[in-house]
Amino acid sequence: MARTGICLVLLMIVSFVQCSPPPYWTHPPTCYSKVLDMGRDVSARVSNIKNDHETGRCADHMPYLYIDVHNSCIMETMRSFMAMIDRMRQRRCAYTRKVKELHMKLRQLHMIISQRCHGDLVFTIDDCAALERGPRTS
Repeated sequence: MARTGICLVLLMIVSFVQCSPPPYWTHPPTCYSKVLDMGRDVSARVSNIKNDHETGRCADHMPYLYIDVHNSCIMETMRSFMAMIDRMRQRRCAYTRKVKELHMKLRQLHMIISQRCHGDLVFTIDDCAALERGPRTS
C-alpha cells in the first residue's frame, strides 16, 4: 500500500512539472522585445570598442551609436555605421574579435528590423542626431 502511494505522488509531481511553464521563460520574445535587447547590446558594444585600449585609437573617429528603434533614422544610421566598420578594414583593429562581433550583431539587427519586424515597429521620433548623442536627460 505504501508503495502505491509513493508511485501516485511521483506521478502527480511528474505531471505537474510537465504541465507548468518553465520559470525562466513564460512566453516567447516578440520581435519588438528582440530588437530592443539587440539594440541595447549593440549600443554597449560600440561604447566598449570606443573605450577599449586595443580598439579605441582606430575607432575614435566613429560616433557613439545609441539604438532607438522608435527613431525613423535608425536604418540609415545603421547602414552608415556598418560602412564605417567596413572602411575600418585597412586598420589593424578591424580584425579584432570585438569589432567582428559588433559588425555581425549590427548586420543581424538591421536584417531583423528590415525583414522580420517590418511593420511591427512604429517610428515616433525623427531626430537622426539623437542616435549619435544618446537620449536627452531632462
